[in-house]
Amino acid sequence: MTEPAITPELIASHGLKPDEYQRILDIIGREPTFTELGIFSAMWNEHCSYKSSKKWLRTLPTTGPQVICGPGENAGVVDIGDGQAVIFKMESHNHPSYIEPHQGAATGVGGILRDVFTMGARPIAAMNALSFGVPSHPKTAHLVKGVVEGIGAYGNAFGVPTVGGEVRFHRSYNGNCLVNAFAAGIADSDKIFYSVASGVGMPVVYLGAKTGRDGVGGATMASAEFDDSIEEKRPTVQVGDPFTEKRLLEASLELMGSGAVISIQDMGAAGLTCSAVEMGDKGGLGIRLNLDAVPQREAHMTAYEMMLSESQERMLMVLKPEKEAEARAIFEKWDLDFAIVGETIPEDRFLILLGNEVKADLPLSKLSSNAPEYDRPWMETPAPAQLGEVPAIGAIDALRALIGSPSYAHKSWVWEQYDSQVGADTVVRPGMAAGVVRVHGTGKALAFTSDVTPRYVKANPFEGGKQAVAEAYRNLTAVGALPLATTDNLNFGNPEKPEIMGQFVGAIKGIGAAVAALDMPIVSGNVSLYNETDGSAILPTPTIGAVGILASFDDLIAGQPVDGDVALVIGETFGHLGQSALLAEAFGIEAGDAPQVDLEAEKRNGDFLRANRKSVRAATDLGDGGLALAAFEMAEGAGLGVALDAGDIPTLFGEDQARYLVAASEDGARALEAAAIAAGVAITRVGRFGGSSVTLGSATAPLEALSTLYRGAFAAAIEG
Repeated sequence: MTEPAITPELIASHGLKPDEYQRILDIIGREPTFTELGIFSAMWNEHCSYKSSKKWLRTLPTTGPQVICGPGENAGVVDIGDGQAVIFKMESHNHPSYIEPHQGAATGVGGILRDVFTMGARPIAAMNALSFGVPSHPKTAHLVKGVVEGIGAYGNAFGVPTVGGEVRFHRSYNGNCLVNAFAAGIADSDKIFYSVASGVGMPVVYLGAKTGRDGVGGATMASAEFDDSIEEKRPTVQVGDPFTEKRLLEASLELMGSGAVISIQDMGAAGLTCSAVEMGDKGGLGIRLNLDAVPQREAHMTAYEMMLSESQERMLMVLKPEKEAEARAIFEKWDLDFAIVGETIPEDRFLILLGNEVKADLPLSKLSSNAPEYDRPWMETPAPAQLGEVPAIGAIDALRALIGSPSYAHKSWVWEQYDSQVGADTVVRPGMAAGVVRVHGTGKALAFTSDVTPRYVKANPFEGGKQAVAEAYRNLTAVGALPLATTDNLNFGNPEKPEIMGQFVGAIKGIGAAVAALDMPIVSGNVSLYNETDGSAILPTPTIGAVGILASFDDLIAGQPVDGDVALVIGETFGHLGQSALLAEAFGIEAGDAPQVDLEAEKRNGDFLRANRKSVRAATDLGDGGLALAAFEMAEGAGLGVALDAGDIPTLFGEDQARYLVAASEDGARALEAAAIAAGVAITRVGRFGGSSVTLGSATAPLEALSTLYRGAFAAAIEG
């Protein structure tokens, strides 16, 4: 097959700028082959190289006594005591999910699970954070149904419980939905597997499913804006098979137990190219690959197609040669491909052969650690104007506006399509502040949450970045867990626009300040840029996935209020309505500043709640929708009414931070009040749970009618 001529149009279609192409010419001293152009395109695109974000990612706190391995590996590793570690990461599959929602979302789940079990961990939990356009947009219902179906189909068949997440709707996602997938697993802390190749002449082994043409160019597509040619990109979306992935998990864990593995890497973005280059680069070695040995499911595949395919359920390993027969037998037992496709070499070369022809011969180190790195111009987001007069609205009507909107309605339509109980270790299911999963065979449990409020980040990237971490901290605390560490999924528009880069920089600074103050270092993550369609960017959405630990089930806060319980707020209420859910949902207003985040108060109030959990029956953090929405959700979940003393909109719907709503018996309330005085923590009685009505000041409505609205609004928006 004749390779196409290298033209400016071909270079541009590979996402390479003219100066980047010149850099390639300078490195290799000649024109690249078509395969080499594809390899550079894959390794130097934003999705794989982080060329616009590396400078700022380095500023994030990533270490701590609990951190075994921070960013740079397939996933982060955190000590949970007793010789065990939790391994976790969050990653985006945004563009594939917009083009083909079922497979895009399904393969996002598959990819993040492989990141976890490639390191030797058995997955125990999954989450997802989803952002869609407005329900009235002609594509939204199709996307929501396809994405949720794809996540459920893959996770349920693989056998991992989906224990939490979030779903939001906003017009900025009309042309670019966000699908952020999280997975966590457990491993023995002395049996973690890394991707650093070592030793010369060691066999490089291909593991898993066969290679096809699906996903060719997927990483490059993920690093480009959308326009009206979007339908042409459908072949760049991968196709997943969860049953093959389950076999790959079991075979991989058995293989790791055999002692055969020197290093191992998931084949994710850019497939064989990225996995081979990263393993070689980390070990300071070259790699020679013979593509004739690559298991293929389609005939006459070219070197370009094989190197850039993103076919799923595949891994690459450097093997101890004396263990080859034992390793091969394990994979054949699980009916998976096992093929020696190359070897490590001492030279700094990435040598690709097909049919005895050299298809690529490149300096390997220049592909990964020497990829371009940009210090993009950025401008600080201007301070938002003061919030003007808030339109008048009754308290009950305000509550109806929130619970009747798909962003704040009950999400059972979503999570009932996910198996949250598979594995039989889920302690707290979706719908609570955080999902909780037992560490099998122990008295410990892990809590998981994902959080961000994009409106805040757009108005004030620094405070919005802080708030995303603070809310994750509160959600873990609200179930009694001690926050341990975080992963981030940083979704933004085009970084070549200084105002977008300014959002990114501000959010990173805020996230960094918060994870340092709250002792929740970032141990893994993903950056997704160019989330724009026809020049219109998404809201900046830096999703924070966080993990906390419960040393004992006795520490769990997972009760529900009972009739007569006192409702108390821990933390101070000022009535901040800027960028609030109420203004956005009731009036379509996104104005004012984001709420300020006092990190000392967050830490103090969180420590107080965990220290006094025995006096608390139920707890939730106060975030979007403020006190009124949190009290309604807590009461409605228990089938109870609630009466709040306040009737004014700022007190009921303000979104001041560092606050929790707790339900306690009268004795528990008195104990909390006494402890709060000693700890210097603000605590206020705000009402009582019970009855069959929701009362806000002097306004009241039957719980049953509000519950019907709350539980039906999501399906009505998507299926109506």
